[in-house]
Amino acid sequence: MLLAIDIGNTEVTLGLFTGRKLTRSFRVSSETRRTADEAGLLLRHVFPELERGPGKAAAGASSPAPQSQGARAVLASVVPPQTPIYVEAVKRLLGRAPLEVTADTDSGLTIEYRDPRAVGADRIANAVAAIEKYGAPVIVVDFGTATTFDVILKGGRYRGGVIAPGILTGAEQLIRRAARLGAFELKTPKRVVGQSTEESLQSGVLYGAAGQVDAIVKRIAAEEKIRPRVIATGGLAKAIAPHAKSIERADLDLTLHGLLRIHDRVRGAKSA
Repeated sequence: MLLAIDIGNTEVTLGLFTGRKLTRSFRVSSETRRTADEAGLLLRHVFPELERGPGKAAAGASSPAPQSQGARAVLASVVPPQTPIYVEAVKRLLGRAPLEVTADTDSGLTIEYRDPRAVGADRIANAVAAIEKYGAPVIVVDFGTATTFDVILKGGRYRGGVIAPGILTGAEQLIRRAARLGAFELKTPKRVVGQSTEESLQSGVLYGAAGQVDAIVKRIAAEEKIRPRVIATGGLAKAIAPHAKSIERADLDLTLHGLLRIHDRVRGAKSA
């Protein structure tokens, strides 16, 4: 079994793989005050099959073997204060530290950023999974705290990307700065032209995001002279994908699958 952890600015995404099959995934908020003890309790609650055996053996029995014997973990984080918390929680749970994915990890990508270390681990994982699952050229649009566009060309070339304000990040800032605007539910309005403040906000945020995706993808394709597949991921991917003509499909677990593939690559190299 492999425990995959993606620590983002808004959410922590957890996934458990048996072989190459994702058996279960779970999302929690990125609570910066969470301790290693709390993170460990969370992992035990979500994935009880990873729980180690009790500290003492039953009478007449030898030392108990961990139920998670052989289980490993891989972690990607863009929130440095959270990283050591989950690393410690994994060590307590599995008896070994997770593989921490960074730009220095052997992912199989050729990163063409001027400073490769500036590329987030989640974006690297997205690129690795996108190449294997969908081929290249491909653009991954990740709807998170920021909306990121990652451009991957043939030959495993991570060309670069685009970073735009996230959908909810922008909406929250708008509401905070406009006295007469209030919180609203992000869902598809019945009409583009809203007939209430809530409908107008829904239309502006949702169709604005979809239009942004189509416009940026069009510019990327023209600049790089490619006809890419476009894959959406992140918490709001399913809400936006149906309204963006350029998005081919939403794959909410893309990052987790990328972490699996990077872990397998690194583990295989070490075994060899």
